[in-house]
Amino acid sequence: MLDFLRAEGVSPRILSEIEHYRSFYKINDEVKSRIPQPAYHYYGKEIWEQAATTLLAGENLLLVGPKATGKNVLAEGLAAAFGRPGWDVSFYINTDAASLIGTDTFENGKVTLREGPILRCAQEGGFGILDEINMAKNESLAVLHATLDFRRVIDVPGYDRIVLNDATRFIATMNYGYAGTREINEALASRFMVINMPIISGDNLKKLLSAQFPTLKSEYVQQFSELFQDIRRKCDSAEISTKALDLRGLLASIRLMHSGLDPVAALRLGLVNKCFEEFEHQLVEDLIAVRLPSALGRDQLFTD
Repeated sequence: MLDFLRAEGVSPRILSEIEHYRSFYKINDEVKSRIPQPAYHYYGKEIWEQAATTLLAGENLLLVGPKATGKNVLAEGLAAAFGRPGWDVSFYINTDAASLIGTDTFENGKVTLREGPILRCAQEGGFGILDEINMAKNESLAVLHATLDFRRVIDVPGYDRIVLNDATRFIATMNYGYAGTREINEALASRFMVINMPIISGDNLKKLLSAQFPTLKSEYVQQFSELFQDIRRKCDSAEISTKALDLRGLLASIRLMHSGLDPVAALRLGLVNKCFEEFEHQLVEDLIAVRLPSALGRDQLFTD
């Protein structure tokens, strides 16, 4: 990851501080397997520098942005760059204190605490990735207030008061566009530094496609990048919903093409069929038809 950040032009001073952080804070062997091995890289020097500086300063981070801006990719990449074990917590409407911190369980003839992901992360000096934090009810998140602010403690009812490991950081993500999301209250928001995630640029998307598919011919790197931008423009103008604006779906479609599936069929599986209204379905099909010949084969797409 650090080599990737150097190639992206991230400040040498920041990289030096990350290396110091990695060497200063040790990791227990039993949680080393939790250090992420990202499948994708986030491209964007300025965002990397802002995020890394926030974490180096001991602050928690909230990544806010619409679909396909790379929030989770960046969060996982930060844990990998800092060399910390990660705990992923997906929030939903029924998230409560027990699911975050822990709950009582009966073991070996006595009641013990079954530790939740937030508690384990706090003890091991991990990076807690709080996915879609605005899906949960505000009252259930109140248990995190003392964890996320200057106190850095967790009070476990009936058990000990846990002080966070100095290496612990929390990275939350949120998207206002999803069903079931809500505003997070000011008390919670004040405990984070906030980055508004920018839309991936055409150049950065081409970098991502080239990195993921080294044998994809440059002209089709360009075409797939422009296809994604075409879909985004249709979404921005409210001609279609964001269902087809799926970067994971685009990458998966190209993998299917590399395995030999017809490109149009692959894009239908990864993008088009996520539109359930016939009008949207046809509009995305038309965008694909403009960019890719119907008779396009694998040998024309890839050099291997």
